[in-house]
This record gives sequence, C-alpha cells and structure tokens, in this order.
Amino acid sequence: MIAHFSPQLEFSIPRPLLSLLTGALACLFAATTAFAEDAGQGLQLKPYSVQYTTKIKGISLTLDRKLVRKANNQYELSNGGSKLVVSLKEKSTFGVENGRIVPGSYVYQISGVTNRRREIHFTAGADTVRSLYKENWYELPYTSNTFDRMSQQEEVRLQLMQDETPKETVIVTVADGKRVKDYQLDFVGEETLETPIGPVKTLHFERQHDDPERKSDTWLAPAWDYMMVKTVHVEDGSPTEVNLVSASIDGVALKAK
Repeated sequence: MIAHFSPQLEFSIPRPLLSLLTGALACLFAATTAFAEDAGQGLQLKPYSVQYTTKIKGISLTLDRKLVRKANNQYELSNGGSKLVVSLKEKSTFGVENGRIVPGSYVYQISGVTNRRREIHFTAGADTVRSLYKENWYELPYTSNTFDRMSQQEEVRLQLMQDETPKETVIVTVADGKRVKDYQLDFVGEETLETPIGPVKTLHFERQHDDPERKSDTWLAPAWDYMMVKTVHVEDGSPTEVNLVSASIDGVALKAK
C-alpha cells in the first residue's frame, strides 16, 4: 500500500537525516498526546521539547529541538546546538488550519568546520516558492502539498495520527535547494531501542536512494505520537547518527515503562 503525503520526513543535520511515518504499536508510556482538538480548528499540535545527540565532523553535539505554539494557531519549530567551532541552527514557521500544516518560512544555518545556509519562503496565493541555495535564489513550483524540511515533519505527524491504517510505503515531498523532491520510505520492521530513558518500541523505516552509496534509516515511537528516536544517514562511507536523550510533550516528560 502506498500513501502519498505532501511532506518529507527529514531531520536535517548537515545532510538530510530524516524523520518519518506510520503504523500503530502497543507500548506503555507515561506521556500526553501531542495534539489537541480545538473547536472549529481541527487538530492542533501541542508544544514539545526534545534533546538529541549526534556528531558533526567527529565533534559530539547536543541538539535541542522545540515546538512552540504562538497566537492564532501559528507555530515555530527550532532545532540547533553548538560546541567548539560547530554551530547548527534551523527554524521553521507555519500555521495549522483544519488539521493541516500551512508552511511559512524555513532557515537553516551551519557554521564552523563547514558553512552553509538555506532558506525557503512560502507566500500565500503564489504558485512558486523562493529558495536560497549556495547563495543563489531559485523559484520552485508550489502546490498545496509542498512543505519545507521541518514543517513537513509536523504535517506527517498530524496525518499519521488521524489515520489508523499502517502504511508499508510512504512517499513524501519537500521544497529543498534547487528542486522539489519526492522521497520513498519503506517500512522495515518493529524494533525496541535502548535509550537513556529506557527501552522504546519503534517502527524502523528506510529511505530509498538513487545512489547505492547512500543509506538513510529512521526509528519512530508510535506511542509518542511518531516522535523520532533515532536516525542514521550514511554517505561516502561515513555514518551520521542522531539519538534521542530526553523529551517532553506539553511540559510532561516522556518515560518508558
């Protein structure tokens, strides 16, 4: 079964590291649900805070990821960390209308051992998206199913939590760099991962690449509303791994039992 979602699931460190999608798994956790029903507005996301650890160019880095709800159903999703000469920051702003994400803007900046900046800007009513890539601006085609690298993750969470039917394959789309890209993510299996807060039952997905030298995998916790627990991206023989350390939803710490 193939499900077509307009987002792309990607946890972006120097290269896309993804986050994804699907199914329902029985698991006991002391956690609150990550969305709420607002009268006349459909599903609304609850704020969360997550800490991950990773390595960039051999330097260990803690990443703080936060979703903050603003006024009028607007949100800000940020991710970043710094250590020694390495600094990573990214931020996406978007709204939620009738249980769907309405993207606004996205900015990604990494500096230190490498320097890179990307931006994506959506304009209501426009049929193009403005994208900054390698110091050049591009006009990309826009449809209502186009998202940036971060807002798409929240769109996917909303869609999955409203769909009880598991998907073996998910195709997702995102505006990034010079192109609007589709990705295919295939379900690998159910796995229990050991984390600093205990064992967590997850769903393991693998992204399909045209380049056989590249490999991307992600593990999501359905009982935590598809929160990413781990991703591994391999390119040029070098793996980059991201692991969850701690998390809370709406101020309530997540704990495995």
